[in-house]
Amino acid sequence: LVLTFPLIGNYGVPDESIRDEYDLPTYFESNEIHIAGLVVSSYSWEHSHWAAHKSLAKWLKDNNVPGIYGVDTRALTKKIREVGALLGNLVVNPPQSLPPTIEFSDPN
Repeated sequence: LVLTFPLIGNYGVPDESIRDEYDLPTYFESNEIHIAGLVVSSYSWEHSHWAAHKSLAKWLKDNNVPGIYGVDTRALTKKIREVGALLGNLVVNPPQSLPPTIEFSDPN
């Protein structure tokens, strides 16, 4: 998932264990994360929302979702608009040399 908003993470993430009267997560739309990775331009390491229980980085790490910041997401979005949806891969702790082909998981 590529987010183009200039600052991500300053709200933090609310408590996942808080449920409503139907036993649904109060602050979440699902019981699980549906993205395979997160790409943002700028990340705030300090969150300051009254409902924040943990940082976005901690929440992603707890759920084994890689994230990357410092990417020109406006340029990336422009490229996606020009050529259509693209498959991408975030390689965490890559080996010294990457193999000639990298397997991609196509959600389509």
